[in-house]
This record gives sequence, structure tokens and C-alpha cells, in this order.
Amino acid sequence: MPAASRVATIGMFDGVHLGHATLIAALRNEAARTGLHSMVITFDRHPQRVLNEQSSLKMLQTLDDRIQAIAALQPDELLVMPFTRDTAATTACQFLQLLHDHYGVTTLIVGYNHRFGHDAPSTLADYATLGSQVGVTVLKAPEYLGEFAPVSSTIVRGLIAAGKVTDAMNCMDRPYRLHGKVVHGFHNGRGIGFPTANVGQIDSDIILPHKGAYAVLVHVQGQCLQGMVNVGTRPTLDNGPQLSVEVNIFDFDSDIYGCDITLEFIGFLRLEFKLGSIDELREQLTRDREKSRAVLTKYINEKQ
Repeated sequence: MPAASRVATIGMFDGVHLGHATLIAALRNEAARTGLHSMVITFDRHPQRVLNEQSSLKMLQTLDDRIQAIAALQPDELLVMPFTRDTAATTACQFLQLLHDHYGVTTLIVGYNHRFGHDAPSTLADYATLGSQVGVTVLKAPEYLGEFAPVSSTIVRGLIAAGKVTDAMNCMDRPYRLHGKVVHGFHNGRGIGFPTANVGQIDSDIILPHKGAYAVLVHVQGQCLQGMVNVGTRPTLDNGPQLSVEVNIFDFDSDIYGCDITLEFIGFLRLEFKLGSIDELREQLTRDREKSRAVLTKYINEKQ
């Protein structure tokens, strides 16, 4: 057995939402009570993507983002475990044995609705019985029952897909993020007074918000700036069917082509729709900018 005994919890933790925070808080409390190290175990990829290569499942976070979000909840240790077809074929008892023998896990905290193992026992009592056979105490974590309950990764994915980024932010206790790189686009925006940075190289496994305009915080070149982004096909400009993510950064005119950029989605402004002329588009973008400034100012003031 490894030198240190550990109390652990395991899961995908996609989105690291308030339900996950409740689980990790229970983990830390149990570790403090027993004097053990706390360990969060997460997988390097979603089991569904391994078991079904044709899966259309989109994720809320890159692995790096997930690691950072879990680390912010301050477990003593974080383990990223590869998930393979062999992992999927492991029974619950075999998996508990692995945790005990290889990682020193003597207590496992499980989420209120979490299942693991190829045989997927149905009750906590089943897991507790299996755990007792290999030296692991299995305990159930409390369910998150706060203001924004119920919360799950599936629910948050649905909110993002529907454009409800504020609701998603409430569930995760932080804004939804997209990372990319500034690439060359159609260069339409500058001619109508709203220059945009085209955000490319977004991880294809990450879910995009519903087509529309959003108020965003923009992280680029070490700065946090305000802006608005359009996710869509720019129908008024007839640029074709290709989906793009284009951000207009307020009070900013630097050359950032090739730079890494992160967008934090704070509020939904409107759905994307085709306008009758460039003048109508300019007027609509002016309204969007005013609304976006108001949304972002309110968010920033409430965070202070």
C-alpha cells in the first residue's frame, strides 16, 4: 500500500459545477476529520467518447480547464486517470481494489447519483459491501440543494446549447469559457464601425453556445477587456454557412492576430437574425454594445 492513506472521490467533473463543489467539500471535510489526504480522481476523457467513437457528446471544459477548476477547490491531490476500454470493462469491486492497492484509497466518497464499474451496482449499500471486501469504506456525499439546484453536467450542457449562459454561470459559479486563437476572418466589421477578432482553433470537443450575440469578458495579451461576441453565420453579410465566433472588443484597437484569446460568456443579448441592410445592422450592433456594457458593468460591480 502507498505510504499515505487517502480519502478519494472519482468522477468526470465536466464543468466543475456547484454539485461537484459540494462533493469535494464533503471530501475535504472527511479528510480533515480522519487526518487523511484528500484526492480527487478524474478521467482524461469522457467514458462515452471511449465506448462510442461516433458519440456527438460535447464537453464543457478542456482537460486543462477542468484540472484548474478542480484545483481551485483545494483537494490535497488531483489524479488524472486514463479511461480506456479496459477501464470500462473493470467491475466495481476490481476498481475499488485498484484504488486501494495502487493509490492508498481507504475511504471513497461517491456522489449521490454516481455509479461506476462495468457491473454498475445500483445502491450505496452494494458499493459499501464491495468496498468492505477490499478495505475501502464507501460513503455517500450530500446532494447540492442550493439556490440553483438541480445541477448536473448534462443540465449545464443543455443551458449552454440553449444560449442560457447566465444560468450556466450560476450553476458553475463562474462564467462559461471558450479558448482559441485570433485568426483572419472576413474583415467585414471594421467597415461598419465594429471591428471584430475572429476566434479560431477552438477545441472541436467543446460545446458552443447557441447562435446569437453575447456580452463577454475578453482575456488577451494579459488584459481583461469588455466586449460582445457573435456566434453564428453573419446572415446579414451573406458570408455563407460557415459558423464563426467573432468578438468586438470595446475601446481596443491593437493588432492581436495570432494571439491566444479566452472569452467568458456573461450574458445573452439576442438571437442571430438577418437584417435588411448594413445600416440596420450597424444600428442593431450599437444597441447590442449598449446592452452589453450594461450587463458587464452590473456583473463586475456585483463581483467586487
